[in-house]
Amino acid sequence: MTEHSIEALPCAQSEVARQRLRIAMIIGSTRSGRFGPTVADWLAGRVQRRRDLDLDTIDLAGAGLPDELADHDDPTPAPVREIGQRLAAADAFIVITPEYNGSFPAALKNAIDWFDAEWAAKPVTVVSYGHDSDGSRATAQLRQIFAELNAVPIRRTVAVARAWQRFGADGSWPRRDPELEAAVCAALDQITWWATALRAARARGDFVA
Repeated sequence: MTEHSIEALPCAQSEVARQRLRIAMIIGSTRSGRFGPTVADWLAGRVQRRRDLDLDTIDLAGAGLPDELADHDDPTPAPVREIGQRLAAADAFIVITPEYNGSFPAALKNAIDWFDAEWAAKPVTVVSYGHDSDGSRATAQLRQIFAELNAVPIRRTVAVARAWQRFGADGSWPRRDPELEAAVCAALDQITWWATALRAARARGDFVA
């Protein structure tokens, strides 16, 4: 039985946002044999069920961001400009990350550090996964980093332990998991609330970095 055949728990729909919100979902793992796209496909299915959200998936494995950060006076590399435009257009961010050695991947840190104003005054949530760990240590560190960039890490996150055992090889969800479905709904509801509020605040132009 695939996850598409399992009736998901209903999520609330935003009645506040008059315009659809754009969510940028960032797949943080780039290693060979990575599991991130499986988690991303599953989560994308949940986001796309909502009428108030548009999804833009940014896969760092194909983003082409340079490993060496440029100086302020150096020309901006083309991949950085392209990803930067997509981040700037987003109202909120979902970061999908594994936990490696008690932290998150270097490629994700590199991607975060390439940008600054693109993150500011926008909410962020994290979907973490791991073998034995649920990725909570990676999430805790990402909260600190995004706060330094004037983003707003929200309280609601999603953590998936034993992810390789809980998903099928084709990305299917093998059994009903009301607790995880409820966590996804709560995270999407909360990030939608924050994205709506912060978009209105940014439109006033009174944000102080």
